[in-house]
Amino acid sequence: MADEKIPFTSHLEELRKRIIICLVAVAAGFLLSYNFAENIFALLVKPLQDQLPSESWLIFTGLTEAFVVYLKLGFYAGLILASPVILWEIWCFVAPGLYDHEKKYVFPFVISASMLFFAGVAFCYLVVFPFSFKFFMSYSTDTLKPLPAMKEYLSFAFQILLAFGIIFELPVFILFLSKLGLVTERMLRQQRKFAIVIIFIVAAVLTPPDVFSQCLMAAPLLVLYEISVIVARVFGRKSAQRNESGVKDAV
Repeated sequence: MADEKIPFTSHLEELRKRIIICLVAVAAGFLLSYNFAENIFALLVKPLQDQLPSESWLIFTGLTEAFVVYLKLGFYAGLILASPVILWEIWCFVAPGLYDHEKKYVFPFVISASMLFFAGVAFCYLVVFPFSFKFFMSYSTDTLKPLPAMKEYLSFAFQILLAFGIIFELPVFILFLSKLGLVTERMLRQQRKFAIVIIFIVAAVLTPPDVFSQCLMAAPLLVLYEISVIVARVFGRKSAQRNESGVKDAV
């Protein structure tokens, strides 16, 4: 970390530069995604279509709804495509305030965070969606046919996909807290019972109001929490050893 102080205006200029790069990346992702918006939407809606009963299909109820849905879809998909660039720019912005030995984590951070995010999205799409939609469609009868709207489905799908993508970042989040000395393996183990309660509360808030979907989110969260314990043990070991040595010396 540099000893000389950087003027506040220089920080603002650097922040402006990083934001512009992120916006350009999102715009490029949007233009690319919008050209394939119809194909992307067909892929996104496939888990629902597989569970829809006969004589049921997606509809749009407004003249501009389909157009707006494709615009939103292009933006969301563009944001996902640009996420590695956004993570890189965030790291580049905070890197000047780090020590040289801390800057070597840039590539592991960007790669691991991106992979975990996409893993969360894939888990939601391949596992959660089929089971959730099957549950919802079970309420269909001969006199009650589902006709989901494009706009509502897009909002629902991306809300759940984004939620799973974010919660899968838990090990990366714990990694940085452990490197800062704010979290230790012992702390995570002691607070496990409270973490389990919080995990199920978060799952209940972020998922549809059925127990099965909540368990589908809570289960990987519990696994990620245990992985985070291991992460804290590996990357927080030196700090813990120093603290233990300090206690012994004091005694």
